[in-house]
Amino acid sequence: MMSDGSKKPYAVEVRLNRRKLLGTMAAGAATLVLPCRRARAENAQAPRRPNIVLIIADDQGYGDIGCHGNEKIRTPNLDRLARESVEFTQFYVSPVCSPTRASLMTGRYNYRTGVVDTYLGRSMMHPDEVTLAEILAKAGYRTGIFGKWHLGDNYPMRPIDQGFQEALVHKGGGIGQPSDPPGGNSYFDPILQHNGVQEKFSGYCTDVFTGAAMRFIEDSRHHPFFVYLATNAPHTPLQISESYVSPYLEMGLDETTAKVYGMVANIDENVGRLLAGLKKSGLEENTIVIFLTDNGPQQERYNCGLRGRKGTVYEGGIRVPCFVRWPAMLKSGRNIDRIAAHIDILATLLDACGVAIPGGLLLDGVSLLPLLRGQNVPWPDRTLFFQWHRGDVPELYRACAARSQRYKLVNGKELYDTATDPGETNDIAATHPDIVERLLAAYEKWFRDVSATRGYDPPRIYLGTRFENPVTLTRQDWRGPRAGWGNDSLGHWEVFVQQAGDCAVTLRFAPTRAETAVHFKLGNVNLSQTVKTGSETCRFDSVRLETGEVRLEAWLGSGEKSVGVSYVDVERLDGRGQ
Repeated sequence: MMSDGSKKPYAVEVRLNRRKLLGTMAAGAATLVLPCRRARAENAQAPRRPNIVLIIADDQGYGDIGCHGNEKIRTPNLDRLARESVEFTQFYVSPVCSPTRASLMTGRYNYRTGVVDTYLGRSMMHPDEVTLAEILAKAGYRTGIFGKWHLGDNYPMRPIDQGFQEALVHKGGGIGQPSDPPGGNSYFDPILQHNGVQEKFSGYCTDVFTGAAMRFIEDSRHHPFFVYLATNAPHTPLQISESYVSPYLEMGLDETTAKVYGMVANIDENVGRLLAGLKKSGLEENTIVIFLTDNGPQQERYNCGLRGRKGTVYEGGIRVPCFVRWPAMLKSGRNIDRIAAHIDILATLLDACGVAIPGGLLLDGVSLLPLLRGQNVPWPDRTLFFQWHRGDVPELYRACAARSQRYKLVNGKELYDTATDPGETNDIAATHPDIVERLLAAYEKWFRDVSATRGYDPPRIYLGTRFENPVTLTRQDWRGPRAGWGNDSLGHWEVFVQQAGDCAVTLRFAPTRAETAVHFKLGNVNLSQTVKTGSETCRFDSVRLETGEVRLEAWLGSGEKSVGVSYVDVERLDGRGQ
């Protein structure tokens, strides 16, 4: 708050926080760079920092891999990667994708970052969060993301705004969702965002993303690099060539499972060619390769006897594969049974790369490097926390879990001994009230802590900047009681106009069935037009935008029969902006 009690403007607040922390990072980098230069002068053979390839699949469960006992699926490359890696056998993520990705990128619980869900404005990460990509870029790494970001489609929340120097991504939570551009709803020949510019690509999406990642690796081979390969497969819609599906149909599997396994088989092939590329380039030894997934399976299928699936805090929803391969430093073929989670990846990688955690950056995760190296170090018990449900604001005790090394409290009342009951079939809460009380108190403390970080107001999309022009708003990020993806949905967007100026606003929607009134509202601006039957667009020229935090609304019709548009394009006419 300002001294007069008024709220500090959103953009200024973000800018000040970010400058302070990034300034600390830059100062730290300066402290590190000079000694490093002197060291290189003294010892030309000083080892280069390791490269990083972080691979995350979408909706691939713990049981969707051959080495975990699945006798139907064929994953030879992932099975080989597991043999060549150190595996965390009890590794946890959030029940759904955006929260997992926020924690992976920040080393913090997702509730601290503003990400509480997967859509309707609840999966945008506050831009003052400092990402793994930003920290590594400051340390001299080349950084690239290929695939799924799902933490904001607009400035200042895109991957290119958050530390990635190369970005080839789809919008929203997946191809085939309302955030896609028209005609871009297929996994084949997808329309993607390449460094903020929309382009159409040829081929299957996972092949396209992997190919781009491999080209980035080759171009970056003389520098340490960080590759974040985040496939949108095997998430729905289940689109894959029939050649991948037919072998599983011939096994007698149902069509849904056959398609999922076919998509995983394609992921496996791409992992294989990426690993082969690293070996051919001579980069294999000093490259850390991590493979994990973002949550449990979306559909019912083999999952190693774990209870639940995606969307739940039972083991089947949050326990996932995690393989870590680093031939130069880690002995392969070992399993680690200590609990670990998505919040630990950032600290672990920074530790492995010899990059300091920026001063003032508060992490929830810890470095797992001592465990990975097999060091005989004290490792005290810890408690991990997970929660997810639909809604703008998390609710205490709803759809939550507190997980210690042995025990797990679910929804504040169910207790399971995961050491003897990994399938969570026997609730022992009645006979262990002391453990329930201890884990419940820990959960309540955690919930109050993460909720107090910044609250749950959504981050705002910026209008009128030079970094994104035009700005396209979609149903992925609108909010409101009627917001959704249906034909009769209606929502609004919370935006920040950074600089006053004249804009053209184009509204896009499904063809109208009759002559219809179309409305646009932004702060004090309130405009309307009538469009003819069959219209799909409506344009408002020279709309004056004034600076500040405002709500943007765009709809057709009136009263209870009003419905929202599909897209809003806001183009700054003078082409400038801050």
